[in-house]
Parts: sequence; C-alpha cells; structure tokens
Amino acid sequence: MLRAPNWVGDVVMSLPALQQLRKALPETEIVVVARNWVADLYAALGGTALANRVLAHDPNDGRGALVRQLRAERFDAALLLPNSLDAAWGAWRAGIPQRWGYARDGRSPLLTRAIPVPRAGEIPSHQSYYYLELLRRLGAVESFPMVSGFVVGSAIPHPPSPTPRVGLNPGAAYGTAKRWLPARYVELGRRLRDERGAEIVLFGAASERELAEQIATGIGLGARSLAGQTTLVEFVKLAADCHLFVTNDTGTMHVAAAMGVPVLAIFGPTDERATAPLGPCVLLIKKAVPCSPCLLRHCPVDHRCMREIPVSEVFETACQILNAVRPSSSTVTAR
Repeated sequence: MLRAPNWVGDVVMSLPALQQLRKALPETEIVVVARNWVADLYAALGGTALANRVLAHDPNDGRGALVRQLRAERFDAALLLPNSLDAAWGAWRAGIPQRWGYARDGRSPLLTRAIPVPRAGEIPSHQSYYYLELLRRLGAVESFPMVSGFVVGSAIPHPPSPTPRVGLNPGAAYGTAKRWLPARYVELGRRLRDERGAEIVLFGAASERELAEQIATGIGLGARSLAGQTTLVEFVKLAADCHLFVTNDTGTMHVAAAMGVPVLAIFGPTDERATAPLGPCVLLIKKAVPCSPCLLRHCPVDHRCMREIPVSEVFETACQILNAVRPSSSTVTAR
C-alpha cells in the first residue's frame, strides 16, 4: 500500500517516485490509498501503469473508517508519502506489519523503518526528489532519474491554430500571495483575444468561482468560466484541449504540465526550485525581489513579487508558446 500525498500538486510531484517503484517491483500489487479529491488523478495521469488499484477515502468519514478499510485489505507493507503522524497511526492501527516513511512529526515509534529526513543541500531541491530519495534510502531503487522536464502523461502536440484555446487559472488555494493580480488577467485575456484571436477559458475550484467569473466578465466576448463546474477528471480532459495554460503556482498547474500541455506559470512568494511544474513545455515568470521566496499565504506588505510582473511580459511569453515554439523547461527571471 502506498499512502498518497493529500494535495493535487504534491500528488503530481510524487508520480515520478511511483513510476520508479512500479519499475522496481513489476510483479507486486501496488494499491494507492488517496483522499477522495485526488484519487481520480491516478487514473487520469497514469492508470494501471502506475498502480494496480486506487483506494479512495473521505477524511470526513473519520479515522476509524480508514482504519477499517486498511485492515480489510490485509496489506503486507505501507509506504507513507505524507509526513503526518496521522498517516503512520492509521497504518499502525490497521495492523500493517511493515510501515515505512520519513522520521518526522514524532511518528518514528509507529514505523518499522523510520528513514532520516534529507538534510538541506543533500538532494536536489525539487519536491519530487524528496519522494524519490525515500525510495532510494529504502533500497527500492539504486538511483533515480533527473526529473527536469519529466512528464507523466503523453505530450499533447498542438500545431499553430488560427483560434487557439488558452486556459487561465487565476486562483490559488494556498492563499492570495500566490495570485497574480486579477485586473492583469483581464488585460492579458483581452490581448490574447484581440491580438491572437484566442478563446479564453477560466478554470478554478468552487471557492474561486466568483474570481474567475469576474475576470471572464472583464474580458468579455470570447471568454467563459468553468471554475467550480468541473470534476478533476473533467478538468484533465478540458485542459488537454488548451494550446496554452497560464496559471499561478497551484495544483492544476502541475496537472496540466504533467499532461504535456504547454504551461506558463507565474511565481511570486514560493520557491520555483522546489515546486516548478514538470513537463515538456514549461516556462516560468518570476521577479527577483529580495523578499521572495517568503512562502507566506498573504502578503503583509505591497505584494511586489506579483505587482512587478507586467502584462506585457506575460503576453509576449504566451505568444512565444502560441507561435509553436517548444522551449525546454526553464525559468524567465527579471534582470
């Protein structure tokens, strides 16, 4: 049993590790245990090539329900990707004989193999290596691949189109600090429509419905919002039709990139070295301001990391992608 991370972005960044585990143990039944809001990602992005089954659970059902699910499965071993004490407690309480994970959050007594956490600088900074290193230290793999540009799904080639479809993702569940200014998304959408003839589709969670609808209204003709109207699987299918996905640093950014959709990601308070999306066509825009990365949910000052990113720079970079330029994954940083 592999206990999955709890959030969309973390799930996508853990997929390289799951793929390596599948290669190392081709005959072993791998069952992913995941929260219900991320469980469908495994089928959408990898299917049986990654895991034999996915067991979804709803945390609102309580700890006891999950423990009963795990106990009924009679798993031989549990590989715990989340760092939480709760993940280790559930595996222990379910009577799983082998329980492996990082020695964090006071849970070592509940693990049969408590793996030391990598020290700063010991492995590459990207979160995907954190999961891969756990496998390496457990002896499941001897080495792991470089994941720059790694894509789980099949790259989706889009030839130049007179009517390109551009997805905009203006929200960020983590907090407002990760959001590029809504008025700038409006201006960007208008320019993409007027100068490139683009159809604009707004995506987002139910909590971001109002934000997305306001931006779609501001753009006007040629823009529509699907925020809060799609399941994760439906988002995967709709995003696959986009010629370009412009997004803040959030979970759906990782999903689109892993599917091979060209992604233009706007970074502000977070560290792109740790959480940049992995895909065959990814460009990042970030300003080199002294207070970033602060990792705060809400900016306590003037939000300069986002305010200093002009619409003109995002538009020009978007046009580079729409012109069928397929650059390698890289970061565009202001000088």
